[in-house]
Amino acid sequence: MSQPPCTFDDVRAALALPDFDGAAAQRLMAPVQRPMTRPEGMATRPRLGAVLILLYCADDRLTLVLTQRPEYEGVHSGQVSCPGGRHEPPESLGMTALRETYEEIGIPPAEVELLGELTPLYIMPSDFQVTPFVGRYIGPGRPRFVPDTREVAAILEVPLDLLLDPATRAEEEMVLRGGLRLDVPFFRVGEGRVWGATAMMLSEFLARLRAVRG
Repeated sequence: MSQPPCTFDDVRAALALPDFDGAAAQRLMAPVQRPMTRPEGMATRPRLGAVLILLYCADDRLTLVLTQRPEYEGVHSGQVSCPGGRHEPPESLGMTALRETYEEIGIPPAEVELLGELTPLYIMPSDFQVTPFVGRYIGPGRPRFVPDTREVAAILEVPLDLLLDPATRAEEEMVLRGGLRLDVPFFRVGEGRVWGATAMMLSEFLARLRAVRG
């Protein structure tokens, strides 16, 4: 018998797990050669950022929203990611996640309840230390997304149960910048692939949910 759909109670319990090894859960979706920490001895500090895993109900299923970036001359061109971006003092990192979500997909901060955060993740190509937050849409009805076309090429609405299905995970060799070939794990979402830092953040969230749902 299949499990019942995830609930917000499951999400709250997952985020409240004590002594959970978030870094180990993130490594499950990391290429083997990917460094997990920032190299020692760098003269500057990493830039800080935050992203939001935004959850809402759609057709009686918990769903999250991802964005596909436009093609551009940059390290994250065309990738699928959670809405988010660079921290701007004096705001908190939670406020960064909410502001960037509003700027990228048009969901006002007042319509989001932050439920908790995941383990910060270092992203070497852009030298960012990113903190993922999990939030609940509390606005009227379903979210009405208004993407900023300069930053968002497409909106992806992904049922949480799809990501929890082991069959959604796959692995392929990818050719990355500079011609580097790596075996990269990813989540297959429709015609797209969710890999890299976003897949690692989602991996921790999903592992927490599996831990509370047995």
